[in-house]
Amino acid sequence: METKLQDIVQTIVLNAPIQKVWENVSTSDGIANWFMPNDFQLETGHEFHIQSPFGPSPCKVTEVNPPNKLSFIWDTDGWVVSFILKEIGDKTEFTLIHGGWKQPNDLITKANEKSSIIRDNMARGWVGIVQDRLRKVVES
Repeated sequence: METKLQDIVQTIVLNAPIQKVWENVSTSDGIANWFMPNDFQLETGHEFHIQSPFGPSPCKVTEVNPPNKLSFIWDTDGWVVSFILKEIGDKTEFTLIHGGWKQPNDLITKANEKSSIIRDNMARGWVGIVQDRLRKVVES
């Protein structure tokens, strides 16, 4: 029996106070600045869309704990994305977790590709998004 794919985890320390990072990961404009256009609202249960390369992805906010955690369901394949923030003096440790992966050979229908391929592509993508784009937005 195949095992589920591991979560994608990206952790960085940002040279910015936690409130500035929180504002950029918990508002529609903030998320659009470093991730993708969206109609997000910071409210548990809120349904929104992220404009992904494959078209609009339906999402739903599942957890809000300002300024430390935000989680949402992303698309229809069971993915859960969490942003976890931890204050470290005047800096912020930011961890992104992208979980909910299925077995490696399961097909992700929207992309018409195996789950393992999509997971590997997204893991590489998250590196640039978090390490470069988010860092640039919150440290400027």
